[in-house]
Amino acid sequence: MENGKRIGIACDHAGYQMKEFLVGWLAGKGYEIYDFGCDSEESCDYPDYAHQLGSAIEAGTVPQGVALCGSGNGISIALNKHQGVRAALCWTPELAELARRHNDANVCSLPARFIDNDMATAIVDKFLSEKFEGGRHERRVAKIPLSDIEAPQPKEKQKA
Repeated sequence: MENGKRIGIACDHAGYQMKEFLVGWLAGKGYEIYDFGCDSEESCDYPDYAHQLGSAIEAGTVPQGVALCGSGNGISIALNKHQGVRAALCWTPELAELARRHNDANVCSLPARFIDNDMATAIVDKFLSEKFEGGRHERRVAKIPLSDIEAPQPKEKQKA
């Protein structure tokens, strides 16, 4: 299968039902899905699944992903610890569009407790259909990784 038709998906217990719905929906659109869990509504820790998805993106196993937790925040924070992952919290299709076009986001994070399945598919559909604009945004995205950045030195405090 071509690189653009592989996608990873990960969630915690709060996102499990929506993840299962999206797995079927994405399969129907021809995606090869790498499901990193979780596998039930039993309470679990989102970083365990976020790190699996983040590692798969770093390794090139999947080029993009969808991540879900209750608010979408926690799983995004964990995913963004991985160099090369740009997870964007998207609760509307417009935010998904801007995340792709301006930030070259490669993970769409969804707040499963705040949106329904129809909104989730609208958001993910927009996320998957948009392309990175490049241009002025390319310079900004290139500044995201920390590997080439020197830590700033604190300025000396001035006496009053």
